[in-house]
Amino acid sequence: MKNNKSVDIDLGGIEEGLRPSLLLHCCCAPCAAGCIERFTERFDVTAFYYNPNITDIEEREKRFAELKRLMDEFGVETIDGGDGDFEGLVKGLGSEPEGGSRCALCFKMRLERTAREAKRYDYFATTLTLSPLKNARLINDIGAEAAKKEGSVYIRTDLKKRGGVLRSSELCKKYSLYRQNYCGCVYSRRKD
Repeated sequence: MKNNKSVDIDLGGIEEGLRPSLLLHCCCAPCAAGCIERFTERFDVTAFYYNPNITDIEEREKRFAELKRLMDEFGVETIDGGDGDFEGLVKGLGSEPEGGSRCALCFKMRLERTAREAKRYDYFATTLTLSPLKNARLINDIGAEAAKKEGSVYIRTDLKKRGGVLRSSELCKKYSLYRQNYCGCVYSRRKD
């Protein structure tokens, strides 16, 4: 199944009738809600929560608990990927605007870690492309590069398309999911 290249779920890159394994990097329950049905239709999914950018422990745990609660509803195993040195990674970049070089480094940190974990799976993807505030092309390029570096296979997506954001809103209401109002790091919490 491994072919060391990126595929695009929207282009039908997965052979019909197969149920390959997928490690889905999840940033939060609302983003996962917008795509979990699409992924579980075609894959045996494992949710991978790895977000060292969330340095507020209470917030980090709250987001993980909400993700786990949602994934339990879909019968999907959830793994907590642990911590990382986000603050060391972005030192000196606090004044960067949202979506700038600090965010690109954060995406890279998270997707490289996911790509390493994904070696035990057929594919990996991320929920990060669901957010209308995030650059899906940048995220996909970073994911594909991480896959190449680690020897895993990344699925390019733009999950905000084809009703992803609307479905996220519907499932957030249905399951009364906690919806945070910032990406996760202390810098995304401030008003620019």
